Amino acid sequence: MATKQTLQTPVLDREATGLLRLVSEQGGYAFVMMVGLGEGGDMGAAEAAREMAWEQIQGGPREDDVAVPVWMEAYSMACLMVAKNWVDRGEAREAMRVVDMGLIMGGGGVLRGEMEMAAKTVAEMVRNEREKGGLVVEEDGRGSELYFNGVNGDEVLPIKSLSSTIVKKKSSLSLEGFLRDYFLSGTPVIISDSMNYWPARTKWRNVDYLKRIAGYRTVPVEIGKTTLSQERNQELITFSEFLNRLLSPDSAAAPTHLSQHPLFDQIKELRNDVFIPDYCRAGGGELRPLNAWFGPAGVVTRLCHDPHHNILAQAVKMIRLPMVFQVVGKKYVRLYPAFLSEELYPHNETILCNSSKVDLDNIDEMAFPKVRDLEFVDCILDEGEMLYMPPNWWHYMRSLTPSFSVGFRWNASDG
Repeated sequence: MATKQTLQTPVLDREATGLLRLVSEQGGYAFVMMVGLGEGGDMGAAEAAREMAWEQIQGGPREDDVAVPVWMEAYSMACLMVAKNWVDRGEAREAMRVVDMGLIMGGGGVLRGEMEMAAKTVAEMVRNEREKGGLVVEEDGRGSELYFNGVNGDEVLPIKSLSSTIVKKKSSLSLEGFLRDYFLSGTPVIISDSMNYWPARTKWRNVDYLKRIAGYRTVPVEIGKTTLSQERNQELITFSEFLNRLLSPDSAAAPTHLSQHPLFDQIKELRNDVFIPDYCRAGGGELRPLNAWFGPAGVVTRLCHDPHHNILAQAVKMIRLPMVFQVVGKKYVRLYPAFLSEELYPHNETILCNSSKVDLDNIDEMAFPKVRDLEFVDCILDEGEMLYMPPNWWHYMRSLTPSFSVGFRWNASDG
């Protein structure tokens, strides 16, 4: 007789009373009542509590333009409660969907660690179910090996691309050389041959592997050719559905992509396939969460800047052929130094102040007369290469092929 599966939540059990008191102070009496019913196994009440917290995150009171933290913690609480009810019913896949929503939308407070542990536990349940049922990967008729047939993306690049100064490329650059020649002077550089040992370099070439490891996980995606633009649409879909869209012959019509999502905090199994470059130790500062960019050719990151030291690792890229794919390819990157910020016309709004009003693919020279003649450096970033971008350097990127990139950001120590 099989042992009934359960999801243990000791932190939630310990902290629930205090969290519910804080929610009550925010006027969340109905939420507290629904939690009480949900804890007794009432799935409808548990889902109602999750919906109430979601509504507060989306349209409730704000602090510094983000949801009040207690409601984000309340959402995590409700997600854990709903997930426990699904596990009790033997529905691990449904529990996984809810836990992923808690990881994506919940707070980073006292329940974050419990949510991550729940993700690990429930993911193991799902994998066991799939193996017992003989389902190792969601087959869709495509081959799992990816093949390359070349690419020419020059015609889609902004004006003056690759006509001026190209970012220098160094093979297997030592940490001392990086510090001396690039980090301290604030100079961009491409580093090659420093991630050949990453498991991702081989494992992420295989679509079946990605589906097996993460296919049943829910991820936030954007629809549109420009990342983080006001025109984009957003969806929550499974990673398998995302891969199917990416590999579809119709992917160019409505490009679907992951952009600046902390995928590796959410799906630890993928995190195990990459390693922190030694270069990120420069300055002795703190490494921030890793971000993932994964999407088709033609997706553009419009001109923006980041206050942190930044290494973009071009792990793998995929080129589409009829029903067959290979991991390899390129990304165009243009960089403007930080001292040109005013000439790049940043937005005035606080939330967009690190973004430029300029569309490099279609420059309005009447509105932005200074841009055309500004000096910049640029490059084609290839598979297996890392690009160091100093703090506050402006960057524009265009994927010339479907690609999977990893971003490492860190602060230098004040000491």
